Amino acid sequence: MHKESLKIIIIDDHPVVLQGFSYMLANIAGMELVGEFADADTGLAFLRTEHVDIVLLDINLPGKNGIDACEEIQAINPMCKVIAISNLNEYSIIQRMLRAGASGYLLKNASSDEVLDAIHQVACGGNALSLNVQTIIDSAHSGDLPVITRREKEVLQLLSQGLSSGEIGERIFISPLTVESHRRNLLQKFKVVNVAALIHKAMEMKYI
Repeated sequence: MHKESLKIIIIDDHPVVLQGFSYMLANIAGMELVGEFADADTGLAFLRTEHVDIVLLDINLPGKNGIDACEEIQAINPMCKVIAISNLNEYSIIQRMLRAGASGYLLKNASSDEVLDAIHQVACGGNALSLNVQTIIDSAHSGDLPVITRREKEVLQLLSQGLSSGEIGERIFISPLTVESHRRNLLQKFKVVNVAALIHKAMEMKYI
């Protein structure tokens, strides 16, 4: 857990959305809104010079879209967590955003409690999906490739190296219990019953 306040920025081109999040975060203990940006490039410029823990990121933006911006954020600071905040609920968009490195995906009709809970979850190394988003993923065609988050991909790669949950947790700064949660999610998503089968299937599908 963070001892200091989580430093958060918002990148969204709708003033009403910026105002809403600014109001939501204004008096929340342990969270500090340090920047609001209407396009990706200005937000990315800020990230290159300032420490930020979490980015709330729209996808439809003027200029660079949120998916490309998410990839750049991970390149600038791999420890920075991205939560997509979007009206887009197409499976392909959700899949691309998670593969770009987002730790969460919320629809813009998410409640304040849902947003704050998502921030806490990703700050602790977890993932956060709106219930509607999770339903979209669950109902996606069974022939599609599993959608895994950036953190799940990290765990998968380290599992393939033979590391234990404790060793993985030390490597990527999360608790062994959180590693176990990611491992269970991976087994479920790849529809396998053990790590050996998970690694075999993930290699076949070119995830590792």
